[in-house]
Amino acid sequence: DDLGYAWPAGVRSIRLPGPVACSVLPGTPYGTRLARLAPDAGKEVMLHLPMQSLDDVQPAPGMFQVDTTRTQLASRVAADLAAIPHVIGINNHRGSLLTRHPGHMAWLMEEIAARGDLFFIDSYTTAASVALGIARETGIPATRRDVFLDPDPEPATVQREYDRLLALARRHGTALAIGHPYPATLALLEKELPRLAELGIELVSPGELVRIRTSEAN
Repeated sequence: DDLGYAWPAGVRSIRLPGPVACSVLPGTPYGTRLARLAPDAGKEVMLHLPMQSLDDVQPAPGMFQVDTTRTQLASRVAADLAAIPHVIGINNHRGSLLTRHPGHMAWLMEEIAARGDLFFIDSYTTAASVALGIARETGIPATRRDVFLDPDPEPATVQREYDRLLALARRHGTALAIGHPYPATLALLEKELPRLAELGIELVSPGELVRIRTSEAN
């Protein structure tokens, strides 16, 4: 998540081993360029849509807010998708306020469904989120995040959450993690991702994981 602000960290993310997705923020200095590079490295590109959170005192430009109209939302989704190439899925950036609003989430899912070929991942920044349920009601392939690898960027935290990710995958069959281009996160993933196969765990892309979970739910 959060790719687009820094070029070196973005390139390092794209070069991670395996089908790790790259979720790019619109309106960032390097977002478009990074999204163009990602598919050549075997990476899915996702659009990281900014949404209002409970603590947003000064919302970022282009962020979906509770006072965003239906027309404004449709226009911004179209503009963001046009700005970030190769997008095959969408997830929310922040959004602990907006994702609990059924009306706004219904508008968003209508826009996603109209494209016909996008999946949605609820970043699940609040337990009160209704985004996943509305996505599924709208017929969009969707799932939600299980683990944030770096709720703080300290190496010990990243290691703890990575270990929790593996435990969840073993217990439930699948697990989905979101991380950010922090030095500790990138260093751990560069070291640990090549070892997954010997641990008996298969790394799949978020798009593939959505397909697996959708198939299991049907």
